Amino acid sequence: MDGGKHKRYNEAMDEPITPVPQDDPGEASGPKHHIHWWMIEAVSVVIVVVVVAMAAWQLGRGSIATPAANRQAGSTPSPSAAPSSEAAATTLTLSATKNYGDKYANGLLPVGDSKYTTSGSKKGYVYVCNANFVPAGQAGAQNRGPWFTNNNTQYDINKKSHIAGSVSWTPSLSVTMSGGKRVITTNDLPDHKTGVFPVAASDPSRAYDANPNTIKSQSLTYTLDGAPKAGDPSCVGGEVGVMLTGVALFDGFDAGGRDAGAWEIQDGCDGHPQDKGEYHYHTLSKCITTATVDTVIGYALDGFPITGPKVADNNILTTDDLDECHGITSQITLDGKKVTMYHYVMTQDFPYSVSCFRGTAIKAPGLPEGSGGGGAPTPPPSVTPPPHQGLPPTPLR
Repeated sequence: MDGGKHKRYNEAMDEPITPVPQDDPGEASGPKHHIHWWMIEAVSVVIVVVVVAMAAWQLGRGSIATPAANRQAGSTPSPSAAPSSEAAATTLTLSATKNYGDKYANGLLPVGDSKYTTSGSKKGYVYVCNANFVPAGQAGAQNRGPWFTNNNTQYDINKKSHIAGSVSWTPSLSVTMSGGKRVITTNDLPDHKTGVFPVAASDPSRAYDANPNTIKSQSLTYTLDGAPKAGDPSCVGGEVGVMLTGVALFDGFDAGGRDAGAWEIQDGCDGHPQDKGEYHYHTLSKCITTATVDTVIGYALDGFPITGPKVADNNILTTDDLDECHGITSQITLDGKKVTMYHYVMTQDFPYSVSCFRGTAIKAPGLPEGSGGGGAPTPPPSVTPPPHQGLPPTPLR
């Protein structure tokens, strides 16, 4: 309804009509005849006013009723009409005929430093449970690399350094369904090779990011909702999911609230360890070879699948094409069957992956009791809050 404004018709009354005496043939009938016509004229004026007022009222009713009828016919509802959470979660649907283009074919990506919110979801931002980031000096990469460009608002992924090395691991990954739950157990060791960590003194990347951490086997079990329902967005904190390479997925920030994909230096498969030895990604790994939009490559902590961004050659989804939690509804292959459902999409650009949860998230494995939604744990009084990823202050990745 165009802001609820309706035209009001203000009818101004004409000045009263003064009856004009007329020459009547008889004195007795003259006055009665004169009063009779005055009454008729007055009644006529009242009738005209009533008719005009009723017409204006009917016109006002028509201006209100028309949009309501249009909404029932499928037009866009007014801003004041709040959709249900389920509808809000599935409003963006992949178009099978649209060419989304290849926006970042040149390798220039936007820098997402400090693009977070704590008060609600917003497209292109990470909705964090806690904004207790650490100072930049404790946040991983110690120097800005030469791949930053355009007044540090972009970085060139084709010029970014990578940690050297080619180390093989023995991964262990299990994905099962039991009692309506999807249970994923992993030792967090990837099914691909990694760089050498800690970063070697001879590695040129050390000048920008001297990651001192060592990759270590973990014992992680994710008991996820096997049939998640999309609802209102909720916040994330640090770890947001697990990939089918067996590797944990963190959100798009380093511990200082900076764009991890732009600042931190990962290995050739876009991973690195944090101080507990947990190898993880922030961005889409180049070693995930099938990154199409219908292929499940991981799961978020709320149970929704994660897919790649590729629709077809030169047809790649970006943040602009997704909802505020970095998701979309489309047909995917899940457990060997084609289903149409909501899922998250990993993209080339920030925030890269899950930026808020649409379902009910579990706490990330290994976090203390009382922490929820994958977020950093709530510290007891008088204890210094942990950084964004729920890890000790130094060293952080």
